[in-house]
Amino acid sequence: MPEGSPTRTVSIIGTRGYPSYYGGFETAVRKIAPALVDAGWEVTVYGRDGSTRDSDPDRDARVKTRVTRGLETKSVSTLTYGFTAVLDTFVRKPDVALVMNVANGFWLPLLVLRGVPTLVNVDGIEWERAKWGRLAKFVFKTGARATAAFGTRLVGDAHEIVRRWRVEFRRDAVFIPYGGEEPGLLPVEPGLERRGYALAVARFVPENTISEFIEAARHVSETHDVVIVGSSGYGGEFDERVKALADESPRVSWLGHVSDDARLLALWQHAGAYFHGHSVGGTNPALVQAMLCGAPVVARDTVYNREVLDSAGVFVEPDPGAIARALLGVLADPARQKSLSLKAQDRARTHYTWAQVCSRYEQELAALVDAGHADWVTEE
Repeated sequence: MPEGSPTRTVSIIGTRGYPSYYGGFETAVRKIAPALVDAGWEVTVYGRDGSTRDSDPDRDARVKTRVTRGLETKSVSTLTYGFTAVLDTFVRKPDVALVMNVANGFWLPLLVLRGVPTLVNVDGIEWERAKWGRLAKFVFKTGARATAAFGTRLVGDAHEIVRRWRVEFRRDAVFIPYGGEEPGLLPVEPGLERRGYALAVARFVPENTISEFIEAARHVSETHDVVIVGSSGYGGEFDERVKALADESPRVSWLGHVSDDARLLALWQHAGAYFHGHSVGGTNPALVQAMLCGAPVVARDTVYNREVLDSAGVFVEPDPGAIARALLGVLADPARQKSLSLKAQDRARTHYTWAQVCSRYEQELAALVDAGHADWVTEE
């Protein structure tokens, strides 16, 4: 930003707040918001009550936060919190809004009416996720259509997502993936051995291949330790099955949701094989971070995972036996572990760092503000 220019303002809508550790959007905002402040922006992140930790030592005090009301239920929380955040943004009128999630597409006309341009991260293809019922899928698909109609500029976090939006909604999107950071050497989790355990990190939903991994973990744990990080967030069948497996097998550890970044990074860094079962998202931040930590990756064979990993992973079908064989094969081969680790780190360093990602978001937001200012000058 040129010296002497007025401070640009941006509102970030559609996450649980700052700093939050719930999912990929929240991870992105923890990196993007401070980077925007460093670039001279005034940043306000909207969130939900109880979803952030004000005492977080990594919190950047320069990032402003606002909490709005909503209904905390699985089916309508995103819609309701998004609506109240957009209403507040309507009143405050920042220079631009960064909006996460197509479910907030329903409310974009309000920002259009107010003259606030929007950069919308469309996320994955939500209406294809198995966890959603028919009504929720309809809501996401309709929200996507609204996003295509009213979003000023769209962001796809994978080339395949960009292609899908071009084909299905006839809208171009800019490609900005998720990033990660390469940690220094971290200690091995107590009770575990470096490169001696299998690891899974995921929210417990069907499209993350959780059911198949639970069965595979039963076989892997006969000879190796297995660490499972994640939960459904609402309880249910997968949580109960993982708990039962951990109770019956001393080699299975279920850690639930881990919000300690250093601990999670250490688990990836020293894993003997990391299973990534995500199937319908774009570039997954957990996968990128695992790669930068040097985890040897066994991934479900999808177009998205192949795009991110290229030749730096082992790909398997969503079958418990195939998953178990792949994990055990990597765990038993130190040379293969080393090769996969180095390939993953090299690819992530080249294509998926937060420095690159944050710079791209700042460029796109600035371009929207500059375009709006140019229109205003022309009208004058």
